[in-house]
Amino acid sequence: MSEEMSKPVPRPGILDIAAYVPGKEHAPGVARVYKLSSNETPLGASPKAIEAFRAAAANLERYPDGQAIELREAIAAVHGLNPANILCGNGSDELLGLLCHVYLGAGAEAIITEHGFLVYKIQIMGAGATPVSVKEKDATVDVDAILAAVTPNTKMVFIANPGNPTGTYVPVSEIRRLQAALPKNVVLVLDAAYAEYVRRNDYEAGIEIVSSNANVVMTRTFSKVYGLAALRVGWMYAPAEIVDALNRVRGPFNMNSAAISAGAAAIRDQAFVQETVVFNQMWLDKLTSAFEALGLKVTPSVTNFVLIHFPDVDGKRAADADDFLTSRGYILRAVKGYGFANSLRMSIGPEEANRGVIEALGEFLGRKA
Repeated sequence: MSEEMSKPVPRPGILDIAAYVPGKEHAPGVARVYKLSSNETPLGASPKAIEAFRAAAANLERYPDGQAIELREAIAAVHGLNPANILCGNGSDELLGLLCHVYLGAGAEAIITEHGFLVYKIQIMGAGATPVSVKEKDATVDVDAILAAVTPNTKMVFIANPGNPTGTYVPVSEIRRLQAALPKNVVLVLDAAYAEYVRRNDYEAGIEIVSSNANVVMTRTFSKVYGLAALRVGWMYAPAEIVDALNRVRGPFNMNSAAISAGAAAIRDQAFVQETVVFNQMWLDKLTSAFEALGLKVTPSVTNFVLIHFPDVDGKRAADADDFLTSRGYILRAVKGYGFANSLRMSIGPEEANRGVIEALGEFLGRKA
């Protein structure tokens, strides 16, 4: 009997996928651990979101609203959008997967960039399509490289803007140039998970581009600035035809009631969001300056994390720094899988963690922090 007949076998290509590995969370033997590996906000969720979450516990016997109307209307009110063009999901990861499931398949290609979010490749391959990776320029998406990779088989392009783990961004003028040059049947996916943190006049998350084109979608998340990572809340702004297509295969109750209510309360509490953004910007500047003063290179970031590059010297490389920091309770993210073999990504954490990492890296490098 052949192997195919003796047991269930995944379809071709599935076992070629490298499973996503989250940032580590534990430092054995350390009393106080600061997890700075997953870009979580140190300020937590809005008190109003927490209150809404608790209130949802009173009706656990009921199915959630399958249309997530409360959340979609809150998003629409804050951003000035039509709720009909908004689709909510179990994190933006689910929405990215739905896009691939609906618009990709065997023989199709989807373009990703050199340091792009690893989930893109996983979802593309999961749909039976072929990921095509293009080089970035100075850890930033290169529009010309993307356009050069387009073929008749190209059906989708993924751009994380800002990028993760780089923290860099592409100006809106470049995004518009890319969209204008792409074939009209190619879906341009703008993943704006960190958009709320960006303070640059030439940046636009994607709302305007989606509004004026039939082949662009923007995805966003509540896991970062809104502090709802535990609830898995994501949303997409897209043309009506794309929303309709995804709704046909979306699970009927893909979001739970607590996530819907907490998400709606969180996005309406923009005062809390601004507090989070101000705290983030202050420490983004301080950490960048401190690390550079220690002689480390830091990729300029507009997000809530920094990409730190280490010297190619025995005992001082990123892996050595990672071990040293972990032994002191500071968990950063190794990013070898993203093409940065000698770098660590650090989420901006609470003040005591930020100061602690600066001091620890000074000790590690033998320099005064």
